[in-house]
Amino acid sequence: MTHKWIGAILVIAGCGGAGFGIASGYRREANILWQLLRIIEYMECELQYNLTPLPDLCRKAVKDTKGVLQDVFQNLARELDWQISPDAYSCMIAALRKSPEVPSRAKKILLQLGRTLGRFDLNGQVMELSSAYASCETELSEVEQDKSDRLRSYQTLGLCAGAALAILFI
Repeated sequence: MTHKWIGAILVIAGCGGAGFGIASGYRREANILWQLLRIIEYMECELQYNLTPLPDLCRKAVKDTKGVLQDVFQNLARELDWQISPDAYSCMIAALRKSPEVPSRAKKILLQLGRTLGRFDLNGQVMELSSAYASCETELSEVEQDKSDRLRSYQTLGLCAGAALAILFI
């Protein structure tokens, strides 16, 4: 009898943990998009006023950032320094391959950045950075729009699924 209850508690905890894990991934994606907004804004200002070379710009943009975006931009700076690939887009693809945990929304914006960095004159790059910033804001607003409802739904769904499975097993 106690084995059934222990099993039921473990099933509920496992399914609830899965729901909370999904909600945590959703929060992480929103945080990454916020960080990306700050990085793009910094890059735009740095290009306009200091004309920093692209590898140094990538390193400076993420000096206060932690996590997956820091890895991506550090890898991008290394790729640009080594000049293995002919353009920034190929370097960005190589940097993203080294960091597979980048969410798809952020990856789309990073690829957009890779297509534009180092390809145009200063005004063109600043305009393209502004475009990437707007894209990032759009993605972030979509994520933030139903955030609280979705997070609560994922958590509740996980707990309810666990309870339903526990009832079935008992």
